[in-house]
Amino acid sequence: MGFVNGAQRVYLNSEDVSEQIRTPEVSRAASKVSAVQSVRDFLFQLQRDIADKNNCLLDGRDIGTVVLPDAQVKIFLTASAEKRAERRFAELKEKGMDVNFEDVLKDIIQRDYNDSHRDIAPLKPTEQSIVIDTTSLDLEQSIEAVLNTVKENI
Repeated sequence: MGFVNGAQRVYLNSEDVSEQIRTPEVSRAASKVSAVQSVRDFLFQLQRDIADKNNCLLDGRDIGTVVLPDAQVKIFLTASAEKRAERRFAELKEKGMDVNFEDVLKDIIQRDYNDSHRDIAPLKPTEQSIVIDTTSLDLEQSIEAVLNTVKENI
């Protein structure tokens, strides 16, 4: 992992795979792989180490419930499946990918179901989580909502 021009990049064997890990196929696979205990154990410690060594913001479907249950501020960021599909569809089209909206929506709904119904660390807010629904917010408004929530709770 590293940063290029202020943007986070992900590397695998020195190769920048930042774009490849955001494809629909990888997204579907991530949901399946996230249910494998040995993978979870490895990533759990990696994420904890990152948080211990850095003042950072981590996102993920079990950060507040499993990885960092004592985090100072826990935000459960959400939006309707339709709105998230619109955003993802636009992102993929901008990258030149041949996708259709209904498939993107179906994938999001299926991943939400899989992740919220898995036995290990299901997707859910904690009692301490502050839920921010970004369905009716644009990117700048969403960032502002998160920043304000952090400022109000630290």
